[in-house]
Amino acid sequence: MSANPPNSTPTVEDVAREAGVSTATVSRALNRPDSVRPALRDQVLAAVERLGYVAHAGARALSLRRSGTVGVIVPTIDNAIFARGMQAFQHRMAASSHLVLLAFSDYDAAQEDAQAQALLARGVDALAFTGLSQRPALLLRLAQRGLPWVHTGAFPAPAGTACVGFRNRAAMVRVVTYLLDLGHRRIAMLAGITADNDRAAERVAGLREALAEAGVGLPAAAVVEAPYNLQAAREAMRALLAAPSPPTAVVCGNDVLAWGALLECQAQGVDVPGAMSIVGFDDLELSRHLRPALTTVHVPTEHMWTLAADYLLGRLDGQVGVPMQKEIDIELVVRGSTAPPPGRRRSARG
Repeated sequence: MSANPPNSTPTVEDVAREAGVSTATVSRALNRPDSVRPALRDQVLAAVERLGYVAHAGARALSLRRSGTVGVIVPTIDNAIFARGMQAFQHRMAASSHLVLLAFSDYDAAQEDAQAQALLARGVDALAFTGLSQRPALLLRLAQRGLPWVHTGAFPAPAGTACVGFRNRAAMVRVVTYLLDLGHRRIAMLAGITADNDRAAERVAGLREALAEAGVGLPAAAVVEAPYNLQAAREAMRALLAAPSPPTAVVCGNDVLAWGALLECQAQGVDVPGAMSIVGFDDLELSRHLRPALTTVHVPTEHMWTLAADYLLGRLDGQVGVPMQKEIDIELVVRGSTAPPPGRRRSARG
C-alpha cells in the first residue's frame, strides 16, 4: 500500500486504495455501517485510522441529506443551570453520533432569531430552544422546512409544538404560599428581566396570583427586575431594604439573584432568616453550601434536557405523531434561609 506524501490531506480515494475496496464501499462503511459486512467495515476503518482520514461534513450531508448536527440556543452559560443542561443534552446527542452546535441569545429575541438563522444556514437537522419567547415568524419558518424543534424550561407549549418543562407560574405560587403559611405578609420579589423571557414573566405572575388569592397587597415597588448577576442583585436588594416598610421575605427569580440578595443582607447586617427570609429558584449546587443554605426550587435540569434530546432523536429517526409535551416535576427545597417573620416568632413563643 502506498503512503500519502507528507502534509497531504487523505481523501476517500486514498482510503479506498489503502483498504483495497471501492469508494462506494468506503462511503457505506462510514455513513451506513450496518449495510457493510463487519469484516469489510473493519478493513475500511483500519485504513481510515492508518491514514488519519476525516470525512468531509459537507459531502456527508449531501449524501445523507442530513448534517448530523443539532442546534441549541440558550440565553447564556454564565449561569450553571444552562451549562448543566447543555452537558446532559450533548452527552445524549453524542451517544447517537450527533454533534451539537451551541448558540446564545442573551435573553434577546432578535439575537435568538439571528442565531437560529445562522444555525439553519449551517444545515442543522433540529433545534432546541429555551422557553417559549421565540418570534412566531421563526417558528413558522421551521414548520415550513419540516425541521423538528423542542422548547425547554416551560410548560405547556402552544398546541402542535413540543416542549419539556414545568409550570413556572405554579412553581412560584407554591413558593409564595409557603411563605404565607410561615406568616409573612410583606413579601417582595427580585425578578429577572421579564421582557423576552416568558419564564421570568410567569414567575412574577405566580407571585401576584398567590398574593391576590390570599388578599395580601403588593406595592409596585415590591417587584424589582434585575439582570441575572450578583452586582445587579445586590443593588436591587439594597433598594428593597431601603423601602419605608421593608419586606420580611424576598422571593428571587433564580438562585443567582438570591445569592446577591443574601450577600447584601449580610453586608448590611440584616439577619437571614431572623429578619429576612430569602428563596431562590433552580437549586444550583452552591445554594446548599451557603450559610445559611438557600431555600429554593429544585429543577431537574439534566433530566429535562435529556428528554428534549430524546424527543429530537426520535423525530430524526422518523417517529411521527402528536408533538410531545412533557411536564416534569419540580420541588420546593426548604433550607436555612427561610423562617417565620420576627413578629410571628415572638407571638408563637408567647
